[in-house]
Amino acid sequence: MDLHDTIRTYRLFSGSYDILFGPVFHPGRKEAVRIANDRPGQRILEVGVGTGLSLPHFRADSRVTGIDISAEMLEKAKRRTERLGLAHVVGLHLMDAENLAFANNSYDAVLALYVASVVPDPARFAAEMRRVCIPGGTIVVVNHFTSENPLARFMEKRLAHAARHIGFHADFPFETFQRASRLSIREVRPSNLFGYWKLLRCVNEKAASSPC
Repeated sequence: MDLHDTIRTYRLFSGSYDILFGPVFHPGRKEAVRIANDRPGQRILEVGVGTGLSLPHFRADSRVTGIDISAEMLEKAKRRTERLGLAHVVGLHLMDAENLAFANNSYDAVLALYVASVVPDPARFAAEMRRVCIPGGTIVVVNHFTSENPLARFMEKRLAHAARHIGFHADFPFETFQRASRLSIREVRPSNLFGYWKLLRCVNEKAASSPC
């Protein structure tokens, strides 16, 4: 899967993203923020902030930074931040999730909502989250993984090749991601409509020294 495919897809969907994916992803988005942002004064990074749909749900006393690979999506996030007066959002940056321009241990918590299956290298993406998160910090991932339903799994496998060309892993086994990410997953719960997505609550036991 090529990063340029992902950028092109988000450019096409940036105008309609909030309508198509806002309500259906809202429960997972809101719950992830609640889990990660559970204490006052936290420094929080959202990887793949998109159009900023999650930003209003963070605590007012937090300091939230968001990054995204899509300039079009990020511009919408900036406009949302300004329109709603979200003073807790301290930065929105155009950046690759696999090459974060932040120092080690920069954040108390890191979120990645609906991002794991659109990055070219999930292992490197996870290593970067571990690196910038403090040891003992919280990492929350919400994503779709290969369904346990035989019929749905069959369809996902059939769609996998075409999906790669729009920058998406349709056939994305949870066990594969778990091994590659080396995340210390403490809780897995179903999320969103019919529980088709998973919310992973992780503790950063030891920050990665460098990307995989």
